[in-house]
Amino acid sequence: MPKPADVSTKRLISLAPDNWVKWVTQIPDVVAGEILNSEFQWIARESDVLIRVESLEYGKFLVLNELQLRYKSQMPRRMRAYAALAEEKYNLPTYAVLINILKTSDTVIPTPYSSSIAGLQVRQDYRVINLWEVDVNIAFEQPLPSLLPFVPILKGGEDESKIREALRLLQADEQLSQLETVLAFFATFVIDSALVQQIMRWDMTVLRESPWYQEILQEGEMRGEQRGEERGERRGIISSIEMTLEMKFGSDGLQLMSQISPISDLESLKTILRSALAATTFEELQQLI
Repeated sequence: MPKPADVSTKRLISLAPDNWVKWVTQIPDVVAGEILNSEFQWIARESDVLIRVESLEYGKFLVLNELQLRYKSQMPRRMRAYAALAEEKYNLPTYAVLINILKTSDTVIPTPYSSSIAGLQVRQDYRVINLWEVDVNIAFEQPLPSLLPFVPILKGGEDESKIREALRLLQADEQLSQLETVLAFFATFVIDSALVQQIMRWDMTVLRESPWYQEILQEGEMRGEQRGEERGERRGIISSIEMTLEMKFGSDGLQLMSQISPISDLESLKTILRSALAATTFEELQQLI
């Protein structure tokens, strides 16, 4: 069974920073330098990864990488804040990139932030990369090892042979092998969980070590607290279930909440949450529940 690993965004990007910044900026001659401290004292959050880079055409500048498990409506404003704070702290222009991992709706994701007041205007452009629109072959051909754990959700990555090839590459490199948990987690979104277990050759409970799994749980807890429903853990689990159903199955998944919401037993709710994360089709989910 794989050991717990550092699978943070910083860790992923640091695997091949030059190839990464070339990909996100589409600037062929850009070279990655130091991965900088991206914690800003004015805001209570650490931006994902800030890299000092240099190119012949543009000179020295910063690449700000913001990875989101799923797009949130407040991201344009955040991108403006992060880019401005990075420029202020390091006195360099900033190329900002928002990378969305999972598709949750057909909402058009904006690429600029803009606002105006009394004739004064503010605008912040940033590049948007939606991983579900990225050709899976890019991960293998460029190469981009940072994308290998996301292969199942890339365009064309739901093919079992692609997932097996990504796993082979991860296992062949000691530096990459601990990223299997991330690959397995995203594989459950596109293929049967039993097949994932067969491919990975370990128990699916290891997925609980994935930071993405934990993020889903934490977001659900936050949503539960914000809604002020019943107390504690039950509220958080129900919110996590609702978010997962919406993320994976849209309005069809949310229809099941009428059956799930009245359940009071915590273990039953946890089982439903695990089933929702593992299911690959709505029909499979209905059977599991």
